[in-house]
Amino acid sequence: MTDTTAFRPRQYDLIVFDWDGTLYDSTALIVRAIQAACRDLGVAVPSDEAASYVIGLGLQDALMHAVPGLSPDRYPELGRRYRQHYFKDHEDVTLFSGVPDLLADLRQRQHWLAVATGKNRQGLNDALRLSGLAPLFDATRTADETRSKPHPQMLHELMREFGVEPERTLMIGDTTHDLQLAANAGAHSVAVTYGAHEHAPLRELGPRHVAHSVAELRAWLGTHA
Repeated sequence: MTDTTAFRPRQYDLIVFDWDGTLYDSTALIVRAIQAACRDLGVAVPSDEAASYVIGLGLQDALMHAVPGLSPDRYPELGRRYRQHYFKDHEDVTLFSGVPDLLADLRQRQHWLAVATGKNRQGLNDALRLSGLAPLFDATRTADETRSKPHPQMLHELMREFGVEPERTLMIGDTTHDLQLAANAGAHSVAVTYGAHEHAPLRELGPRHVAHSVAELRAWLGTHA
């Protein structure tokens, strides 16, 4: 039987993924690292919900949202303590099941693939190395290189790099910050619910689809991307 999907025109030339909570199962690790850093400094420890809400933002913005009201001169130390706790255990974090096959499908259909993340460059490079996914991505942007989400700079830069219009660009992420990034850049979005944010606030931002697993995301992209 002929595979007719091989001849179906692409709707999206550029597909951009968030990293933590979308491809990489690191939500619990990030939450624990934020909370441990707060304990180190003797400041109020945010709840799991509050700590997970800020995932996807650049570290400085994330800590200011998760631990509001801290003296400005204490945030750098909080960031250093966070990194110590995160990198102590980050090699134990794994990809969500099915991610390599999902990306291989998209490469076979000749989409450009990119990452837009709140991680810094060293953190993303380490994660790409540990996961073995580096060869699958055509470009990446991190929060220490551009404006943090939901400012559209990350997507604007990626779209310019490949000469792709917003309507031909799809952003996939697990947080409202990712979906707001897409909206601010004029791009389309797909949400996933197996990461940091719950279904209802994601749905309110009007993504084209809300996937509850990598398998469901792969199936939707196979038909609609």
